[in-house]
Amino acid sequence: MMNKNNACQHGQSKIHILGICGTFMGGVALLAKEAGIDVSGSDVNVYPPMSTLLASQGIDVQQGFLPEHLNGFDEGGQVIVGNVMTRGMGVVEHVLNQNLLYNSGPQWLYENILKDRWVLAVSGTHGKTTTASMLAWVLEYGGLRPGFLIGGVPENFGISARLGDSPFFVVEADEYDTAFFDKRSKFVHYHPRTLAINNLEFDHADIFPDLDAIKTQFHHLMRMVPSEGLVVINGEESNVQDVIDRGCWTPIESFSSEDSKNQNSVGWTAKYLKVDGSKFEVLLDGEVQGIVSWDLLGKHNVSNALAAIATARHAGVPAKHAIDALAEFKGIKRRMELRGEVNNIRVYDDFAHHPTAIETTLKGLRASVKENKIIAILEPRSNTMRLGTHKEALAASLQTADQVMIFQPKDLGWNMDNVLNTLGDKASLHNDIDELVSVAVQNANSGDHLLVMSNGGFGGIHEKLLFAIERT
Repeated sequence: MMNKNNACQHGQSKIHILGICGTFMGGVALLAKEAGIDVSGSDVNVYPPMSTLLASQGIDVQQGFLPEHLNGFDEGGQVIVGNVMTRGMGVVEHVLNQNLLYNSGPQWLYENILKDRWVLAVSGTHGKTTTASMLAWVLEYGGLRPGFLIGGVPENFGISARLGDSPFFVVEADEYDTAFFDKRSKFVHYHPRTLAINNLEFDHADIFPDLDAIKTQFHHLMRMVPSEGLVVINGEESNVQDVIDRGCWTPIESFSSEDSKNQNSVGWTAKYLKVDGSKFEVLLDGEVQGIVSWDLLGKHNVSNALAAIATARHAGVPAKHAIDALAEFKGIKRRMELRGEVNNIRVYDDFAHHPTAIETTLKGLRASVKENKIIAILEPRSNTMRLGTHKEALAASLQTADQVMIFQPKDLGWNMDNVLNTLGDKASLHNDIDELVSVAVQNANSGDHLLVMSNGGFGGIHEKLLFAIERT
């Protein structure tokens, strides 16, 4: 198990993280700081919640990627290189030319934190952050005091990463590539004993040519799970089954969030007691384990809950205790997070940026608010979205909303006319955030719900919306 001296024993008294404000690298920074290492970092995209979280932990973050930020690293320490860094960047060339000691974040994490731990990894295209947060909380509730690194901030902990005080460590296992010098998926570095796979779709079009390339990376991950471990899979997902069919040497448990009407169902299933997913029975092989009653909404969160319950049981937490824990799960920042309510108008923040995530988020909100108006406000910010990879599916994913407002960045690589034509009068396109805010507020009435979806800061739009509503 990691202790606060291990990292220093690896010859590291200090590290500097290039790309420190990314959710993963920010978590690495928190773990290193807790381990007693002198941590600094630099980035160009410095915004909450990660920027404020790092500041609260006393971690120095410098703006920009400048070689002078690394003064003194030729005499010791290590540079941790985020996957945002590329050859040709001045600071990267400085690291290589000066022969500075460098590593990737995932490899550093394995060598210094995970190597001697029971790693519980949560993977898949959607739901990783939420499921990993649920899992960490269930283990905490069960008295297991886990460490964790999650690509978000679970409200139950108020922090995205910690070392923990037991052999157990929960990690959000991302398939994105590792670094400019290591093009394998990040998750192959983690060596999990327990692995959950939520779902599998095409994403990250900037690094993967097609879905099969992603399946290959998941197959590589499957090869690393020990035969005495456990793989928890979404039984509704044919793409996940394709990965299993390529080779699996580990026991499997499956889950399905479809409403279980067959009491003889095999695996983990749910029987909905409320249509919006806020109350449901949990069944294992047809036997009722208990009832989850919580504030989260939607079929996707029922899936996330089943995955967390099954994964936690492998670490020793009985299903009943996991169900009790989920009743006290507070959610994650930027996952259907209510940012404020003014004049009976609610403004939410959600990280959704893939059509499937957009659709499930909207459907979950619709099941809760019934006939009340939903105004969906979308920033197509992810690399995949900017490339237009999912442009044919985007309009359909937004149909549940009553009104759709799309912000078009200047560097968007495709034309949105087809999306607007498909959605008709309910949709509008905007090139200026302040103008978008003005139109949204003019259209919002008491009882409406404004759902902002972006995986970035979106120009502080949430605060702008709340301020503008208050002034009307």
